[in-house]
Amino acid sequence: MSDYLIKALACQERLRVITAVTTETIREAQRRHHTWPTASAALGRTMTASMMMGAQMKGNEKITVTIQGGGPIGAIVADADTKGNVRGYVTNPEVHFDLNEHGKLDVARAVGSDGFLSVVKDLGLRDNFTGRVPIVSGEIGDDFTYYFARSEQIPSAVGVGVLVNPDHTVKASGGFLIQVLPGTEDAVIEKIEKRIEEIPPISKLIDAGRTPDDLLMDLFPEADYRVLEKVPVHFHCTCSKEKFGRSIAGLGYAEIKSMIEQDHGADATCHFCETAYHFTEDELKAMLIDK
Repeated sequence: MSDYLIKALACQERLRVITAVTTETIREAQRRHHTWPTASAALGRTMTASMMMGAQMKGNEKITVTIQGGGPIGAIVADADTKGNVRGYVTNPEVHFDLNEHGKLDVARAVGSDGFLSVVKDLGLRDNFTGRVPIVSGEIGDDFTYYFARSEQIPSAVGVGVLVNPDHTVKASGGFLIQVLPGTEDAVIEKIEKRIEEIPPISKLIDAGRTPDDLLMDLFPEADYRVLEKVPVHFHCTCSKEKFGRSIAGLGYAEIKSMIEQDHGADATCHFCETAYHFTEDELKAMLIDK
């Protein structure tokens, strides 16, 4: 597995932990959307965090995360499921700035900090669960950390990072999610907070060749953890011509007839993967017959 995540329990099973490498996954997203470096970092961080959230869910449950911070990148949207599949896009992929004062890609400037992070969980029930919190920094990791504390009342630490090559390809990407279980002593929390401050940025660790297994050791050098599961991670889109066809069929008789007479067909492109679908006049006429 080139990209995968690990689920584990740590510190005498007082902490729930996920570590992940997503380099190939985010590289594929960059290839499909032609994102510039800062946009790649924003999208990659969001997809990685969303993927780790999705991995916490069960069965066929799914999650959609939307970040709208008022910055030039526009909206960032990511979908993830329980099986390590994730997809995403940004409204404006051609966004890039000089490095910030810390020598990192200026994701906060691209995202903005005047807006919201929203999470929709499809639990297979009649109504979806929706949570929304204000953006606190636009750095993505901080915003997911705040979401967990505010919306789900779970003290958490979210670290996500993306390095981009001069040719705009993704060099390294990944993250970690640590959550405090009920009844955990303050000393345990203080210990892991100190450790997170001590280790290098997650993207640099991955660029140096660290795997999710290695990241667990970096975070918990005393090896006080138990691995529960390893899950492959992929860029995966669920779009299809059939799904787009159903959407067009739902537009109504007059609009479909206009597509036939004026455009002599119809074209649709998936926001998530940039796959284009073409519908011929005959295919559109068949939709009219069904009405």
